[in-house]
Amino acid sequence: MNRPIPLRKRLLVRLLITSVLIAICSVAATAWLAVETTTRAIQEEQGQVLAEDMDILRQLSGYAATHRDWTGVEKTLRALSDKTGRRIALTTPDRTPVADSTRRGTTLPPRAAATVDPLHTDTFTEPGAQLTGVDPRAVGPYRLTPTERERVTLLAQKRRQCFANNGVETHITRLPSGRSVLTDEDGTIDGGQVPTPCADGLLNTPTPTEEKALAELTTYAGKCLDRTDVKLTAPLAVTVAFKDRSMLARYLVQKAPAGRDNTPEQVEKAEECVERARRQQLEPYVAPAAELFLGHGDSAVPHFDMSTANKAKVTGVAGLVLALTVAVTALVATRLVRPLRALTHAAQQPPEQHVRVPVTTQDETGILAVAFNDLTERRERMEAQRKAMVADIAHELRTPLTNIRGWLEVTRDGVVDPEPELLASLHEEALVLQRVIDDLQDLAAADAGTLALHREPVRADELLEQVVAAHSVAAEAAGVGLRTAVDGTPWLDADPLRMRQALGNLVSNAIRHTPADGTVTLSAGRHGDEVRFQVADTGSGIAAGDLPSVFDRFWRAEKSRSRRTGGSGLGLSIVRQLVTAHGGTVTVTSEVGAGSVFTLHIPDAR
Repeated sequence: MNRPIPLRKRLLVRLLITSVLIAICSVAATAWLAVETTTRAIQEEQGQVLAEDMDILRQLSGYAATHRDWTGVEKTLRALSDKTGRRIALTTPDRTPVADSTRRGTTLPPRAAATVDPLHTDTFTEPGAQLTGVDPRAVGPYRLTPTERERVTLLAQKRRQCFANNGVETHITRLPSGRSVLTDEDGTIDGGQVPTPCADGLLNTPTPTEEKALAELTTYAGKCLDRTDVKLTAPLAVTVAFKDRSMLARYLVQKAPAGRDNTPEQVEKAEECVERARRQQLEPYVAPAAELFLGHGDSAVPHFDMSTANKAKVTGVAGLVLALTVAVTALVATRLVRPLRALTHAAQQPPEQHVRVPVTTQDETGILAVAFNDLTERRERMEAQRKAMVADIAHELRTPLTNIRGWLEVTRDGVVDPEPELLASLHEEALVLQRVIDDLQDLAAADAGTLALHREPVRADELLEQVVAAHSVAAEAAGVGLRTAVDGTPWLDADPLRMRQALGNLVSNAIRHTPADGTVTLSAGRHGDEVRFQVADTGSGIAAGDLPSVFDRFWRAEKSRSRRTGGSGLGLSIVRQLVTAHGGTVTVTSEVGAGSVFTLHIPDAR
């Protein structure tokens, strides 16, 4: 019991370890959250900057696709710079300045962010160049004249109406060259399958401008096509790629004059020839390639990093948090452990000392100290009651045994003859002794939980009549009247023998404490879910200070009464034990000089 507590099991050590772990987890979680949040913010900012870069490149590529040179681009550059808040500069491939949103002479970044070339557009920055790498806004000689645009638009409207008459909904879309085409909700040109009445071939027929440009393109591609061993029997034709809103120069690969089918390799080489010829044809109509420089556009992707000074700050703050945590935990744990140690010391003292502990706090420890003191007080009181009960039992048994022994000795010595009166007195003393032993046996059985009950349905009025019949002789001898009063016919589930014993003890006590010409009234009735029995007398009553002790063992209201006339002092204790065994309770009210009322609350049989 007095062996020392292992260090790892001490409350103070456990609290310190717990607080340190909590502090470490808190610091780690806070650091992780800060890094995660900062990294995410940097990534979002980086994504926003990248989107701005792509938009700048797209607009400048569009400018180059629609202008023969960079003259006048300064206005566009300044507008983009004002919108994005970034520096934008254009130079030739040899770093000759073309245009700059800042003042001339400002040092350029070490590397260009991108190259602006509408004939070789980055397919990731310009969605319109996904197929060919040529900016779809670079149309050059394919741009329709106003008259041609108007005529093509009228043809598109006519075909759209024809589609509508045949149940196909379409929309008119104008390409950068000015040509109008039909699209449906799925983005398919001419509504996919063209209804027969609408297939007039007029809308897709090249205009004079387009025919001239296609003839020029055929001439440019001729020499390269000769090397592919592919001979064209007709000029190149214009097709439209709706996905990028651009016009593509394509041709149907036909059989060679010798009758051989063109191989896939020949077809691929022929397409490369046409693409090179197309760029050669568009080159005079677009601005020359230029290098694009953006402020901070060439910097590396920012990553979260921590300098030596910041690391020192974080380490210092973490150490301070740990130190404060340990200090506060040690202080709190010490204040918490102190009363626990006092409780442990008090509990280790010999039981007969009944040591109390001081209550210094109002928290859980203080509540525990109060409970410990209450337990000590109850133990002390029970110990005193035990000692008193042992003394009372010895006294109760000594008196009849002394009388029996004394009379038997004088009878043995011949001093007194064994007359009937003497034998009757000895028999009465034996009955007193037997009654005390029986009462103690009943209390012991009730305390051990072995008090046997033989329950059965019992009528309350019959039970009262039996009790009155058993005590009528004693009541008549004492000049006390016995009365009964029953409300209805209440039933209860009880042991009739034990209930008669409990009520009999109350009636016998009432008769002893009621003067002649007094009355003892037994009543019964149902109240809610219980049956109440009352034994009321008009006797001397019990003082208010003695009421809490009336059910204690060997307690008597009048200490001077003899055991023979005052009973053993166990009757009311037995009453309480019997009623408790039936699941009920017993209460008492009394007034000195007016009498007492004992009430038994027994659960209803229903």
